[in-house]
Amino acid sequence: MAEKILKLNSNEEAIALYGRLDENLRFAEKEYRVRISARNHRLKISGEKNNVEMALRFFVGRLKELRGTRGRPERGEPSSGSGAANQTRAAAPGSPHEHSHGRDALQGGVRYFHRGKVIQARSRNQERYLEAIHAHDLVLGIGPAGTGKTYLAMAAGIDFLKKKLASRIILTRPAVEAGESLGFLPGDLYAKVNPYLRPLYDALHDMMDYEEASRYIERGIIEVAPLAYMRGRTLNQSFVIVDEAQNCTATQMKMILTRLGESSKLVITGDITQIDLPSGKRSGLVEVQSVLTSIKGIQFIYFDETDVVRHPLVQEIIKAYEKHDRKKND
Repeated sequence: MAEKILKLNSNEEAIALYGRLDENLRFAEKEYRVRISARNHRLKISGEKNNVEMALRFFVGRLKELRGTRGRPERGEPSSGSGAANQTRAAAPGSPHEHSHGRDALQGGVRYFHRGKVIQARSRNQERYLEAIHAHDLVLGIGPAGTGKTYLAMAAGIDFLKKKLASRIILTRPAVEAGESLGFLPGDLYAKVNPYLRPLYDALHDMMDYEEASRYIERGIIEVAPLAYMRGRTLNQSFVIVDEAQNCTATQMKMILTRLGESSKLVITGDITQIDLPSGKRSGLVEVQSVLTSIKGIQFIYFDETDVVRHPLVQEIIKAYEKHDRKKND
């Protein structure tokens, strides 16, 4: 077994070399039967010696093309389709995390680089969502599960924090009982509520080392808390994400909307087809769509099944339920 390491000049160069959705890495692994590990701007290739050499020549050749006459790739130079992999196929013979983002990266839009991987939009609605987060202080993302609403907002929040555009991140969601009673769960209040916050921790740890995230949480720079803990506070210089907002009551929605302080952003996400509120209680996320439509500076982004980035079956499941609901309501 052999191993080669290719060091790049910057994260921007790495993003361009790895390709849209890491397509060049996947291509090389399949084409040359090697294993590739990419961490920030350090690329490691492992496998049989001849295969590793060919894969290395693939990336070195592509890197020369990227640098070209300009000395280095433009921030976000395209590297997909008939470009990177296909061009090089013909030519080929047999520490602390750095974060970067910018518009016009890899064919346009906003891109993030967290934990050695590119996080970017995979659909037009997701791209509009990220653009809205950068352009507006209040953004509401509404659509089915699996469309990246919370995940992309988390990526944006971490980027804002690292670039000192926000002094802290606050992640919150209502602890609504979905077929289970909190009172019957074992443990103290924290133990009862923590399972409801677990998805937020999962997304956080996917983009940040566990130790780093723990330090931020201990210092209060990142706060994960039930929505009820937000009452009475003013959230200045914060990036606030409200998850599962379809389970906010109208009163809770008004409460969190009025917490927004100076130099802060508020991203509210939810799926109005999965409301777990008791019968007779109106969802604040449903109501807010008619309350806030006339206010400038607030952006609503709507997702559908075409934006789902989970297992392909999830798209079909969402379609089937929508069809079922339409028949039931006819």
